[in-house]
This record gives sequence, structure tokens and C-alpha cells, in this order.
Amino acid sequence: MSAERKTRIVGRSVAKSDGMELACGAPLFCEDQLPPGCLHARVLRSSYAHARIVSLDVAPAEQLEGVAAVLHHGNVPRVMRTTAGQGAPEPSPYDFTTFDSKLRYVGDRVAAVAAETPELARQALGLIQLEVEQLPAIIDAHKAQAPGAVVIHDEPDARVVIPVTYEPQRNLVAHVDFQVGDVEKGLAAADASFDREYSCHYAQHAPIEPHCALAEPLANGRLRITTSTQVPFHVRRIVAQALQWPVSRIRVIKPRIGGGFGAKQEVLIEDLVAFLAVRSGRPVFLRLSRAEEFNSRTRHPMHIRLRTSVSAKGELKSVDMNVLSNTGAYGCHGLTVVCNCGSKVLPLYRWDDIRFWADVVYTNGPVAGAYRGYGATQAAFAMEVQMDEMARALGIDPVQFRLQNHIRSGETSPVFQALGEGGEGVAQNIGSNGLAKCLRQAAKEFGWRRRPRRQSKAILRRGQGMACLMQGSSIPEVDMGAASIKMNEDGSFNLLVGATDLGTGSDTILAQIAAEVLGVEMAQILVTSSDTDLTPFDVGAYASSTTYLSGEAVRKAAKTVAGQIRKVAANILGLPVRKLSLAEGQVVAADGQSLTLARIGASSLYEKDQNQIGAFASHTTQKSPPPFSAHFAEVEVDTETGLVRVLDYVAAVDCGTAINPALAEGQVEGAVANGLGYALIEEIKLDERGRLRNGSFREYKIPSTLDLPKIRVILVPTYEASGPYGAKSVSEIGINGPLPAIANAIFDAVGVRLRQAPFTPEKILAALKAAEQESS
Repeated sequence: MSAERKTRIVGRSVAKSDGMELACGAPLFCEDQLPPGCLHARVLRSSYAHARIVSLDVAPAEQLEGVAAVLHHGNVPRVMRTTAGQGAPEPSPYDFTTFDSKLRYVGDRVAAVAAETPELARQALGLIQLEVEQLPAIIDAHKAQAPGAVVIHDEPDARVVIPVTYEPQRNLVAHVDFQVGDVEKGLAAADASFDREYSCHYAQHAPIEPHCALAEPLANGRLRITTSTQVPFHVRRIVAQALQWPVSRIRVIKPRIGGGFGAKQEVLIEDLVAFLAVRSGRPVFLRLSRAEEFNSRTRHPMHIRLRTSVSAKGELKSVDMNVLSNTGAYGCHGLTVVCNCGSKVLPLYRWDDIRFWADVVYTNGPVAGAYRGYGATQAAFAMEVQMDEMARALGIDPVQFRLQNHIRSGETSPVFQALGEGGEGVAQNIGSNGLAKCLRQAAKEFGWRRRPRRQSKAILRRGQGMACLMQGSSIPEVDMGAASIKMNEDGSFNLLVGATDLGTGSDTILAQIAAEVLGVEMAQILVTSSDTDLTPFDVGAYASSTTYLSGEAVRKAAKTVAGQIRKVAANILGLPVRKLSLAEGQVVAADGQSLTLARIGASSLYEKDQNQIGAFASHTTQKSPPPFSAHFAEVEVDTETGLVRVLDYVAAVDCGTAINPALAEGQVEGAVANGLGYALIEEIKLDERGRLRNGSFREYKIPSTLDLPKIRVILVPTYEASGPYGAKSVSEIGINGPLPAIANAIFDAVGVRLRQAPFTPEKILAALKAAEQESS
């Protein structure tokens, strides 16, 4: 859309379309759909970080009464693929098959069993006899490319399907580099330069509902898969790959899901239930245990070296970002996540010279994948802490420093074209940009630099920190979303979308867009989503794309339907189409005549010139307009225990037009809560053999409502001309703020810079002790 206008439904905080059902505990989730006679699956997993299977005897398990099928590398076709739910051809390497004779991390698949009960399935796993040859393991990413390092993927059929760097013999999953200008000269010539290193850690998405999937063989030879996924159409394609079936034989349905956050952008278990259902001829259900979920997919641990330079007047000069990313045992999302470190962070500020260099390496650690923020979280931590340090070194207020240097509307960055999700990007100019307003409004709401300060010798010391952020909206010229709308005789509409609502409220938001165009209330829009047999194609819920990408497909389909409605009404009224408009469930003429939509619907289906009013529409994007955000945090640091408490948090966000302000605010609040956990308490811990040490909610803590500070969200309205009703994304950006904002606030409180997350009491005390020793 190219012009801002007043709206009736868009911009209102209408109730979520599924809110009442969820509140009442309706059976909406995958595990609620189990049919009679359903088998239960369990997976035997590796206890070794790196090993080769010497022998595997599954006969005792197969002979156990009640066991219907046992799968392993000896009886399942070897079909190399990726588990990453991405557009095809995928930028992730084809380095995975359903079962392999080599085990590459603790938790890798050895075998799978389907049995009458979960208990029988577990008993059968215990009967499987496994003998392995243990191999040297690499847990530390810095050692993955050392001379003589063991090769984790030595299989000859591991490959990439697009022309990108992939050297598994060096444990190199991906390499990205580009340069604009003379970075070394710029660093040397500037008034001040900074060279710092940062580390981000393993963390798990911790969805309350673990991965689960149900596969049902149908009488017509097809397979129906009901699965808790973000990417139903990618599930269909990848399971078809594994089974070596045409996609026409597979139907995938996404029910309501209990959290995803990127973990369910992975096709992680659907192939197992599919194979087991085909082998047994019966429905099969698999739900991961909490320990398995913790070892399923994680955020990519990264080590970042960031060199920057600045003039005495506070003008940014050169930036050099060097990233080492640990993808674990398989390369899913490895390239695309590390590309986002550059593409979603470096363009935020105006630099004279830019260099980005990144390696993604295999290790024998847990497999990393998609996680909300998708690489921007790690890189924003490094950039925003360093921006704070530069501002303080120059004696410039951190807010003013960012106001002076951030990208403006109409400007571009060479990074946009150099880096996309998987390689080369798309040149674009910034359209809507409310970052300056975000900074000023959030600073005012927060009371930046006006809060009382604690004495420097006090035990409890308070500090303030802030950070700026940008993200993106969809993957331009790659991903596509589609929608269809048909009219019923009572004036209601069926909206069918492939887009995936993973709790974000996208079904509601897409219905609002349709209702706005068609001039009806929300109750007249009946949404069906995420069924590969019934709904049009959509890539799924990732890359902050649903509102911006799929929403525009809905708007286009609704606009076509509105035109069809006006044409039918024009024939009934004998008036020109141009004199008719849709409002309040009617077609209204300029002369005051009107027809209800029910009258038009009935006429089109039963009376003269009968035809079905309806339309399909597809949409791809040509740009990825960034949302912008400014975050402010106040912390209190206990210098005796090292405990950090976040006392207050303000996040101002420019997401264009908020289609549903309450849902947008909820997305930001949830993302901030997620980011607070990552900054302070969440960390997957491994022992020296690569085994998970804290694979339950007893040991791995996530914030509860009692742990959270007051979080205030400010929606700063702008209008993004390329988005539906001026909208762009909001769901991911908020998670990137807490890590740098809290790090900067800790420095403000106690004078120590923390560059290794999370900021645990042990790290605080160690940093304070080191600072004390240095000063003495």
C-alpha cells in the first residue's frame, strides 16, 4: 500500500480469535488429536559425543510383544537432506539422514521404536544392543579447524545445494566475508579505536509444549501428519524427501502449538513418525521428553571480535566484525544465522568502512538452529556494548551518540546488498524509520539520567543502560506467502492462509486485514490456516515475515474479492462500480442506496449470473524493511553476592502500523522476557564429554512472571509503504535488547564491562575482584 489512511479494524486491539478456546482449555493441540489404537514412539539416543556404530542388534526389541516397528540405519533409506525448514533450494547443507552409522553428538539418533504404550516403547529401547567405536570429539569451536582436528562429517554424500562455501573436511559449514572501503586504514587513522571480544552461549527455546507429531496412514495410501510446527509446507516437502514419496501423498496439519521461538522451524521428528506409521500401518505419536527437548536445537554460541573507530566529534568511521559460530553436529541454519549477524546489525549505523568476516564450524556439541533473533541477538550484544563504551570514552551521552550516527529514512547501507539470509542480499533504501522517536520517547518514559544514583561504596548499586536495535521483515525475493478468500451466502468469508500462528495471533491479525478491506466485522471472517491440503502455500512463521509478507497476500486477495462484490452489486443496482464502496457489512452507493453482503452473496450463488465470489493472491517481497527499537534498563547489583536484579525496563518499538496494538505489545513483552532470561540465567551447560548437565526446568531456569521487572512498551507509529496498511515486523526485535542494555547498566552501576554472557553472580564477582586487583 502506498498511502496512509484511516482504518476501522486495523489498528484496534481486537480479541484473539482463539482466545476463548485457549482460555477454556479446548482440545486444540497435537496431543489432543490422538486416535484410538495410536502407537507411541520413543528414540534411542547416543551417549557419546562422537562414535561410529560397530554393531546394532534390534532383534530383542522387535520380539517384545506390543512392539510394532523398530527403525535404524540398517533398515531406513539413506537420503541426505537438511532439517532446517527453509525455502528450497535450502542454504543449509545436506548433512543429515534419518539414521546414520556415525553418531555426532550426545543425543544423536540411534534407533526408534513404536509400541502400544510409551512404557513398552521405553522397555524396547533398553533391549537394543549397541556397540560403538568411540572417536575423538570436538566440543570447543575454536579447536574445530585446528591442524589434525577430527573430521565430524567425513561422509562423501554431505553437500550443499546452492553455490556457497562448504568444506566439511575442515569442519567448515559456511564462510562469509565482504568489505567496503579500507578498514585497516580507517581504524589506524581515527581519533579513537576499540578492539574487543564478546562471547554468547548455548541457550534453549524451552517451549512449554515440546516437539510432538502424529502420523496417520490413510486408506487411500496417503499419510496425514499433525505436528507442532512453524513450517507445515516445509515439513511436507522434507518428509517427502525422506520417504522418497511425492508431496501429493502427504498432508500436514498444524494445530495450535505451545510455543516455538524458532525451535519448531526444524523438521525434527516428523520423519520418524512418518516412517513408523508407514512400517506399522497404524497411527504413531511421538512427543519429546523435556530432556530431549533441551538437547534438540539451541541458539548458536558465538565468539565475536569487534573493532571500531570513531572521530573525536563522535562520528563513526570503521567497523570490522569477525564471528566464529558453533553450529554443533549438523549445519542447519548455520549460514543464514551468521549472515544475520551482519545484515541485521551493521546497517543500523553509518560507517565509512565496513568489513564482515564469519566462519561457521561443526563441533560435537548440541545442534544449533533457528532461535528468535536469529544471529542479530549475538551481534547486537557486541555492537551495543561497544557503542556504549565509545560514547563514554568520548564523553558523549549514549543516547545522543546513537541519535548522531543511526541510519535515516531514504538512506541505504552496502551491507543490505552484500548480506542476505544465505548469501547475497538485496539493495534497499530505508523507508519508515522511527528510531529517533523511539530513543527520545523511551528516554523520557524511562527518566534517562534523571534517576537517583547509589553511592559508589554502597553494597547495592544501581545503574542504567540502553541499546538500539534493528531487525528485518521477511526474506526479500526468496520467500512467498499466499491467501485465498471466498464469500458465503450470509455475507461471511472464509479466509484460508498457509501462514502459521504459533501463538503470536497471526490468525487474528490476518483476519483484521481482510475485515478492513471487506468492510465487515471480525466475526464475519472465518480463518483456516496451516493445512497443506486446504490452504495456499506459505513458507511459515519465521524471518519476521507473517504480518508483512502474508498480510499483504491477504490484503491483495481481499481487494480482489471486494471488486467482485462491487461488480455484482452494480448489476443489481444498475449503477457504475466506481460509485460503490464497502462499509459495515454492506455495499453503499453514492446516492444512498445499499445492499447487504448477505444479499449479494445469495445472489451470486443462487440467482442471476451465478458464480463463486473468491480469489487467490500471492506475495513476495522486494525489500525487508527493518523495525527499529530502543531499550532502556535499570539494574541493581549486589556487590557482595554478585546478584543482578532488573528493576525497570522500557522498550520503544517502531513496527510501522501496529495492526493489533495489544498483540504487538505482547510480542515485545514476551521477547524482552525471553531476552532477560538469556542475559541473566539461561545457559545450557555441557560436561567435558559433551553431555548436557542441566536438561530440565529444575536446573535450567527461565523467568517466571515473579522474576520479571516492570516492562513498559511504547509503540511508535510510522507508516511502511511496502507493508499492509503500513505494517512491518515486531516479533523478534525485542529479544535483542536485554543482553546489551543490561551489560551497559551493570557497567554504569559497578564500573566493570561484561563481554561474556550470561551475567551470572559468579561472573560479576570475578569481574569486581579483577577490577579491584587492577586498581590496587
